[in-house]
Amino acid sequence: MSSSSPAVGARCSFARAGIGAVASQNITDPSLGTRALDLLSLGANAMQTLEALRGSTPHMEFRQVLIVDASGQAAVHSGSKCLGVWAEATGPDVACGGNLLHSPEIPRVMVDAFLASKGHLGDRLLTTMRAAIQAGGEAGPVHSAGLRLVDKVSWPIVDLRADWTDDCPVAALESLWGRYRDQIDAYVQRALNPELAPSYGVSGDP
Repeated sequence: MSSSSPAVGARCSFARAGIGAVASQNITDPSLGTRALDLLSLGANAMQTLEALRGSTPHMEFRQVLIVDASGQAAVHSGSKCLGVWAEATGPDVACGGNLLHSPEIPRVMVDAFLASKGHLGDRLLTTMRAAIQAGGEAGPVHSAGLRLVDKVSWPIVDLRADWTDDCPVAALESLWGRYRDQIDAYVQRALNPELAPSYGVSGDP
């Protein structure tokens, strides 16, 4: 996710391993992310979760919510008071949406880029973000970006953020990803069983 606002990764992205992923954006209500994941964890699919949020939440006309459940079904809500040019698009295992966009075609460009991409999910998501920027992205400059990945364990195995930069935050995120990608498994292993984890090569290392 990227935005002209600061710290978008801290406010807008939510995911649980084996449950699904949610984005709460536009005029953001972070509680929608956690509520959606709770509903998914109880067995609701993406569309059922979205309908439950619509039926029980005030001010949904201001919200944009994207949901992908564990089966790959996607659902998107874009309220009537989304800011500027807004649009949404979905595909198998993917939902993309935005507001204050340069053009309404951008979410479809993102979905197509994701579906055409291969390799690690982190690489695929960054390819998708780069495609959005190349298509015009947000109408004004973006300043923050975030990448969150979950897999098997109860915490995000990747939670990288560029909370503010006057340069390209997606480029900053790509640099962070390049440093972190090959260390993901080692950090997970250190949490699960430090005795089996790769050595740090420092004094006191088991």
